[in-house]
Amino acid sequence: MYDLLSGLRVIEGSAFVAAPLGGMTLAQLGAEVIRFDPVGGGMDHRRWPLDDQGRSLYWAGLNKGKKSIAVNTRAEEGRELIRALICEPGPDRGVFLTNHPPGGPFDYSGLKSRRDDVIMLNVLGSHDGSPAVDYTINCAMGFPFATGPRDHDRPVNHLLPAWDLVTGSMAATGILAAERKRLRDGSGRLISLALSDVALWVTSALGHIAEAELLNRNRTADGNNVYGAFGHDFLTADGKRVMLTALTKPQWRRLKTAVGIEQAVSRMEAKTGLDLDVEGDRYLARDAIVALIEPWIATRGIDAVRAVLDKAGVLWGPYQTFTEMVRDDPRCSPANPMMQQISQPGIGDYLAAGLPLRFSDLADLPVAPAPVLGADTDAVLAGALGLPDHAIADLHDRGIVGGPVV
Repeated sequence: MYDLLSGLRVIEGSAFVAAPLGGMTLAQLGAEVIRFDPVGGGMDHRRWPLDDQGRSLYWAGLNKGKKSIAVNTRAEEGRELIRALICEPGPDRGVFLTNHPPGGPFDYSGLKSRRDDVIMLNVLGSHDGSPAVDYTINCAMGFPFATGPRDHDRPVNHLLPAWDLVTGSMAATGILAAERKRLRDGSGRLISLALSDVALWVTSALGHIAEAELLNRNRTADGNNVYGAFGHDFLTADGKRVMLTALTKPQWRRLKTAVGIEQAVSRMEAKTGLDLDVEGDRYLARDAIVALIEPWIATRGIDAVRAVLDKAGVLWGPYQTFTEMVRDDPRCSPANPMMQQISQPGIGDYLAAGLPLRFSDLADLPVAPAPVLGADTDAVLAGALGLPDHAIADLHDRGIVGGPVV
């Protein structure tokens, strides 16, 4: 965590990945992010993966550094508490991040009528308001048809919710841009951010839309080959799998030397007329290059492969499971300042990541764990809204707000 956004208060009403990730990004930059959920917990509170006691590691992962309040938003009195929090007066207040459907109890027009300079970022599925999630967006973007083994006749989804992740980062960016504009001219605004638009934005940036429109060409699945360059996976003698890549001319030349295929490559170039110093030509010759490298990898164990490739400066990496990464990879250990041991209430002590941004003049602050659901209800109602203890106790008694739930 950092204190770059110290003083900024953001109210978050969210579920799934994109909006919570946006809020966590702001929290780890130092903003005070107050997340509200139903009394007893919403759909994310027990979302998989769970620990052995049924506590959500998902919740703990996406809410680090935030505060949590539990409010019955089905009751008008509970809704009014949230509206008051969102529209709290002050120069660092009046910021709302949500993926709730537009037109509900926290609609922008109603909030704006209470605070004219309110900033609201609404994460949507599609730009027209129709529902969508990462998995229903991804299938329509073409990527599953370019994922998986060569000549495989079914699309292959990927595990990583890429559109959620980019959307979350974009949500934080949008809020900071709007807040900077407000600091200059006092204006608020509604920002709509659709998963489908984010997916199209990325797909366009990578050239896939232009390739389809201008060339009428679909990218097809090609296993673990790196498109347009050279990259492939190989199996070592002791059953480990590694990924070798050569995107640039120096990388390619270091790889050739490390595995001793310079002469074979020269003969291949003379026979085919290709110049394998050229990135695209390496892709055209990818199968032949793989055939040259495979015997070298297949007769060596992972330690021997690592020693030679590291010494030569080859761009490569081992395939690892999650548990192997945690156990063996120094990048996923306290040796990396971003990775710190946290004590997560109800779950225990484990490694967690802070913000990957590193500022040269700022030291990393400790990574804050996620809050217990409702842990900050009383403090927020008293501090932000000025409610006295007896009024807060009455709200608890009537089920309008809730306390901590592990």
